Amino acid sequence: MAEMTNLAEAVARVQEAEVKALVSEKLQAGVPADDILAECNQGMIELGNRFGREECFLPELMFGGMMMKTIMAELQPHLSAETALGKAGTAVMGSVQHDVHDIGKDIVVMMLSGSGFEVVDLGVDVPPAKFVDAIRDHQPQVVGMSVLLTTCYTSVTETVDAIRTAGLREGVKLIVGGAAASDLLAEKTGCDFYGKTAVDGVQFACGLQRIGR
Repeated sequence: MAEMTNLAEAVARVQEAEVKALVSEKLQAGVPADDILAECNQGMIELGNRFGREECFLPELMFGGMMMKTIMAELQPHLSAETALGKAGTAVMGSVQHDVHDIGKDIVVMMLSGSGFEVVDLGVDVPPAKFVDAIRDHQPQVVGMSVLLTTCYTSVTETVDAIRTAGLREGVKLIVGGAAASDLLAEKTGCDFYGKTAVDGVQFACGLQRIGR
């Protein structure tokens, strides 16, 4: 990993006041907004790594995501057209049908947004057809399904089957995560990746961009 800048380090440590001051300072100094965003994204990735190493906890991870939304709002008018349109890609996220839990999903949504993705959050209890419609409408590179309840295993299968039947499976990578998910579930349902943690899912999505899917 590249050496951390002072801004990236401040983001990784969730030091909101310092982050705001550094972003404003860099904008005033004429640093391109795209470069500032890249530093912030680097910090968010490191924040996820810190969480994976148990050096921070869920509240910090969630606060980091909210902090990035504020940064994005400030940088948006200054970003290049390519970056403003979502340089990192597009992701669709939702808790599968009959599952109304959203904490894990919401963390992934915030971290993906902080990493530069345009995220379409479908919410909870999402029927397969809604996933299909979202893929057609937004053409995402990755689709994440959250499942907390073992009783919702069939919902994962039905969602993947619906995506395949609609002829959209080849164009997207499917991630499954949540307390009830596992490598075995991913394998049996035909998903590309099982994210044991929110960080795992985000790192997989970010890796797709580095290797061009």
